[in-house]
Amino acid sequence: MELVKTLRWFGDDDAVTLNDIRQTSATGVVTALHHIPNGEVWPVDEIMEIKNKVESHGLTWNVVESLPVHEDIKQGTKSRDRLIDNYIESMQNLAKCGIKTIIYNFMPVLDWARTDLHYTLPDGTEAMYFSAMDFAAFDIFILRRPGAENDYADEEYKAAKQRFGKMSEEEAEELAYNIIVVTQGFIDGLVDGNSSNYKDVFLSFLARYDNIDKQKLRENLAYFLKKVIPVAEDIGINMAIHPDDPPFDLLGLPRIMSTAEDFRWLAETVPSINNGITLCTGSLSALADNNIPEMIKEFGDRIHFAHLRSTKRLDNGDFYEAGHLEGDVNLVEVVHELHRTMNRTGISIPIRPDHGHKMLDDFHRESNPGYPLIGRLKGLAEISGIEKAVKYFMNLDRTNI
Repeated sequence: MELVKTLRWFGDDDAVTLNDIRQTSATGVVTALHHIPNGEVWPVDEIMEIKNKVESHGLTWNVVESLPVHEDIKQGTKSRDRLIDNYIESMQNLAKCGIKTIIYNFMPVLDWARTDLHYTLPDGTEAMYFSAMDFAAFDIFILRRPGAENDYADEEYKAAKQRFGKMSEEEAEELAYNIIVVTQGFIDGLVDGNSSNYKDVFLSFLARYDNIDKQKLRENLAYFLKKVIPVAEDIGINMAIHPDDPPFDLLGLPRIMSTAEDFRWLAETVPSINNGITLCTGSLSALADNNIPEMIKEFGDRIHFAHLRSTKRLDNGDFYEAGHLEGDVNLVEVVHELHRTMNRTGISIPIRPDHGHKMLDDFHRESNPGYPLIGRLKGLAEISGIEKAVKYFMNLDRTNI
């Protein structure tokens, strides 16, 4: 039994083609119908068009990443029942097409956040970086979110003010545009970057969460799950929620999928095994208290998909995306625990190397942030090597019993 190796593919507009992916040793892709607006139904014929295209290149498509949850569902507005009905119809259509794993998240407004998309490492490759000070400067002085200064300690506020004072207008605009538009646009972002007042539009989305705290957001997720999981059980769909990225509060927004306690709440709220998680080692590792191998031991039966990568945390609250064999994640131990889970359940877990460093020919290809070809190929090769070694020593241990 092996981990099922996949790469993320963003459709025909992706600079990384299906022909490229086929040569990486990945056997499948994870993708989505990115052209369909959030909240609308995914038709069977359009799902099959993508599936047939993937399969014509000798690959499989078994995992959807992602079927987005509309903001009105997260906010619990009057339109949520209609939108959940649409979501369920999309689930049913995916099941009819043989696609049985759906990734989604319940992060308000922002799917993920980085401040530097071109952080240069000592070897000349590029990674993505999160600067706590830069993000605070963006929040307080560039975006000017009402009340933002109250979310930071005095020292953090002073450091952010000093950092903002050293920024040129161009640097401040680039930081805002990266956070609001560039990192979100290719994964169903809410804000159109062509708008001259995109920061004001973004603020309007944030304002809708003014009266939604962690408890209320949890209630809205529970409402959603209690509607969709019974359907998932009937049609054989595994739902796999993605953890918060990064796993701590940003922009005054609540985070509800950041820790083992959050996963425990998820399982207790709707106990069905179809109510699962996406194990994202990169997202979870940005919080030092998260013990990922222990999470796998506790929630392994609910891990329906895994993103494997590592981060390096710094003492000032910053982190950057380290190489797959570096940083603060012990991927050898992670892969070992995933194999112990698979041996117990008899179910292979699909994975993908999450993100990757820009390197070599990646500098000549306009790929989406975090998704260069060569950098991910390197990560996939390293994961495959880890797995070969892990399997060898697990078999050796059994032989010597």
